[in-house]
Amino acid sequence: MHPFSTYQVGVNLGGWISQYGGYDPEHFRSFITEADIHQIASWGVDHVRLPVDYPVLEDDDRPFTYKDDGFACLDRCLEWCNQHHLGLVLDLHKAPGFAFYTLASNSLFSDAHMQERFLALWTALAERYRSIGNNLVFELLNEIVLPDSAPWNALARRAVQAIRRVDPQRMIMIGGNHYNTASELANLDLYADPNVVYTFHCYAPMLFTHQKAHWVAAQRDFSQPVEYPGVCPWLENYLSDHPQHRPTLEGMVGVELNRDLLVNALQPALDFMQRTGKQLYCGEFGAIEHAPAASRRNWHRDFIGFLNEAGIGRACWSYKRMDFGLVDYDSSVMDAELVKIVSQRPAGA
Repeated sequence: MHPFSTYQVGVNLGGWISQYGGYDPEHFRSFITEADIHQIASWGVDHVRLPVDYPVLEDDDRPFTYKDDGFACLDRCLEWCNQHHLGLVLDLHKAPGFAFYTLASNSLFSDAHMQERFLALWTALAERYRSIGNNLVFELLNEIVLPDSAPWNALARRAVQAIRRVDPQRMIMIGGNHYNTASELANLDLYADPNVVYTFHCYAPMLFTHQKAHWVAAQRDFSQPVEYPGVCPWLENYLSDHPQHRPTLEGMVGVELNRDLLVNALQPALDFMQRTGKQLYCGEFGAIEHAPAASRRNWHRDFIGFLNEAGIGRACWSYKRMDFGLVDYDSSVMDAELVKIVSQRPAGA
């Protein structure tokens, strides 16, 4: 059995040491505690995905010098996960010179200095955690966005080599271009290394999963609720009044939002697995809290059912807040039925 086969059912810890409102030690201390890890484990999941932004670990004005308090935060999470028998996927959500939400200012793929910082940070992480076993996975970088995949393939290979010089057996996870879309798996370099695994994200269809999302203009301006399964009857009228959003949404006019649509969106992931025989993982998926509650459950039920049938491990987005939360600010479950659906294990697992 491949060691990654234990990473089947997980949740993301978004908003803790990644995409936080401001650098705040009190937030880092209190947003996620051992009680949260205990609660997550009680649901029957087997791992968490921990997004981390590099400023928690390294300041821009002191490159290559690492912050003890930031690493201590990672240490605590690892300790809690060990105590509660959870694996941990450590996802570098924001790297020196790159984040998926700062596309106009990203410099990682054009600046050799930023690349050296990226490689040095992964080397430092490998050195710190080389004695940790298979309950820790390194995910090199979240949601790359580039005109083509060649620069990322080149940098990822250098990062794998840097980690392997320190830790020959660490499981390493690599995602593809265009926000980790499943269709971009075909453009990733493949490794003979059995401890390199591959990941994708899926929020299809965005019309449903991101309805009323304030950071997506086309969704923000469309105020009508979108049901799943169902058809969005107001969409054509909306696009007539908002023609600027036709490039984004016109393809959804009259389309039935159902399991067949999800299967079609996920077909490239199946194709990748069948073509390569490689381990595959869905590191993010979810439906926004604004979605009608029953529809949100229906979408998760269909999506997770498909992943379970395909043998694809996953981590839902996200445990707390981040507009996709399973629990409220006080870590109380908001929808017990949804948590049961999210925690559903594959048959026989």
